[in-house]
Amino acid sequence: MSKSCLYGNQVLTKTALRQAQGERGFKEVPLRVFSNERQVKSRLPVPLPLRDGVAPSYLWLPEGTWPNLLAFLQTQFPQIDAATWVARMQQGEVVDGAGVRLNPDSPYRRGMRIFYYRTLADETPIPFEEHILYQDEHILVADKPHFLPVIPSGRFLHETLLVRLKKNTGLEHLTPIHRIDRETAGIVIFSHNPATRGAYQSLFQQRAVDKVYQALAAPLPDVAFPLTYRSRMVKGEPFFRMKEVPGEPNSETQIEVLEQRAEITRYQLRPITGKQHQLRVHLAALGIPILNDAFYPVALPCKADDVSQPLQLLAKTIAFQDPLTGQAQFFESDRELALP
Repeated sequence: MSKSCLYGNQVLTKTALRQAQGERGFKEVPLRVFSNERQVKSRLPVPLPLRDGVAPSYLWLPEGTWPNLLAFLQTQFPQIDAATWVARMQQGEVVDGAGVRLNPDSPYRRGMRIFYYRTLADETPIPFEEHILYQDEHILVADKPHFLPVIPSGRFLHETLLVRLKKNTGLEHLTPIHRIDRETAGIVIFSHNPATRGAYQSLFQQRAVDKVYQALAAPLPDVAFPLTYRSRMVKGEPFFRMKEVPGEPNSETQIEVLEQRAEITRYQLRPITGKQHQLRVHLAALGIPILNDAFYPVALPCKADDVSQPLQLLAKTIAFQDPLTGQAQFFESDRELALP
């Protein structure tokens, strides 16, 4: 089955829809480096504590021959000079799995696990604040602003939702159990109890979570709502984009109109599946890209630190049956997408 739209009980192909309408870092860590949160899965001890909300990174030393640890680090991280690594070691910020401090001339041993703190120079502050909506002994629910990444990546470390929350709450085991894009605002759920994390992760794996988004985009004339849009999505080019291809659909979004003005419509979006950029791709494919989307339908030049035009996409509500208590849980973002 190819890309299609469903109106009530009627399925229309994308071609039929068009007939009816008339027709967008710097990474210090390599692939072998994992965050503190991933260690929880393997129950490995962490010999370095949180530092200003940042958990240590670690890597397993691969097969190879180097005269000492410093020589390996210079090869593995060519963008970091030797003086930086020496300074980190002198401050006790590079250790082995037992917490023993490592030195520049420490012997290189394949299979050894080393820990260190990742750093970024001149990280640009993101001038928007997150809010904690709910917290119990198992989960924390945050309301994320636009432009704030959920986890550290590339040129973002301290200016991420995870690190900000760790710094403000002191919850060492805090980790997101789902993600939303940096450009998207709204609800993100975190686990901070490793013993019960799997129960909440299973909710998302089993699609037992009702997620509702809102988006601002152009009107879609001559189309009956609600509609269901389905397509097959795969990785696109450049690497950060997704694209649609012919074939059996693997993504599905239910779309309704909440409010409409002359040139802008507020849509309610319910993703049945959870593909990367799914909502952005689907609305762009319908000819109504989300307002201020710099990735779809075409990737625009990087806006760098410009935060003047946020993507008009909001993870508005999330609901599920608590896997531990059986009680219904419902969380709603306090943020609103303002119609122009």
